[in-house]
Amino acid sequence: MKKLLFCLSVALFAMGTMQTNAQNIIDAEESHNDNFYAKTLSKGKEAMPYQHLRESDVVWETCIWRTVDMREKFNQFFYFPTDPEKDVQGRQNLANTIIRALENSQFEVYEDDELKIPRDWEAVSQLLNRTDSVYVPGELDEWGDETEGTWQKFETKLDAADIFAFKLKEFWYIEKQDTRQKVRIVGLALVYQQCKEREDGRECNSIDMFWVPMNDMRVRNALVKVNAYDEHNIAAERSYDDIFIDRYFDSYITRESNRFNRKVESYLTGMDAIIESQEIETKLGDIESDMWEY
Repeated sequence: MKKLLFCLSVALFAMGTMQTNAQNIIDAEESHNDNFYAKTLSKGKEAMPYQHLRESDVVWETCIWRTVDMREKFNQFFYFPTDPEKDVQGRQNLANTIIRALENSQFEVYEDDELKIPRDWEAVSQLLNRTDSVYVPGELDEWGDETEGTWQKFETKLDAADIFAFKLKEFWYIEKQDTRQKVRIVGLALVYQQCKEREDGRECNSIDMFWVPMNDMRVRNALVKVNAYDEHNIAAERSYDDIFIDRYFDSYITRESNRFNRKVESYLTGMDAIIESQEIETKLGDIESDMWEY
């Protein structure tokens, strides 16, 4: 009797193993992605809403503007991959994530950091497919004199590699309920470098493309579905929304709310501006600790 039960157990185990292996073979044949399993968890994610905040609960508040250079080593997961047509292991950089969401009309963007004047898709598409001009020198005529040059227009498509940084507008505040200092990012602007050929040389300027309302749940739901690269664990489910909440980036402050409404670069340059930015950062960290007495 024991032998019979043992034989039945072995047979059932073997049949279950064969069915599992057969199912794995079927799944492998039906899968056409570059991974050995389907990554679907991030596609169904939704951002967790912020906790409701009453005006009477905010006892202190200041506004900070900062810049994140995506070319820095710590921030390069924002920058790569730069090719929008080639997804590396399903990844997208931050710029392509926002632009693709705009193409699908998932949310609106605005002209400036006040987030009051909307910018329509036609204006955004003109930035992505802009018209530039180049000066073409004149040719020599039959007498050896140079003819008058002309300016010729041509269309260029904005390369994702040209979007090298983004700006953040954020509010730091102290909540009365738990007496803690917190931060809320309300706006993000992609920054690209526009270079033009002039008669006296090449001129390059940094231009803000548009401002994204980071308080909008539609924006957060678009960012939470795209995972950023984690060099320590590529299976980590860490979205761009998680990164902004956890503040997993390196940046420098360019402006704080002040009576003159001016930027740091308007009254300091070079090393003095860097020191001023660091002092503002230190002051922000000291405000919460200075509230307590021991």
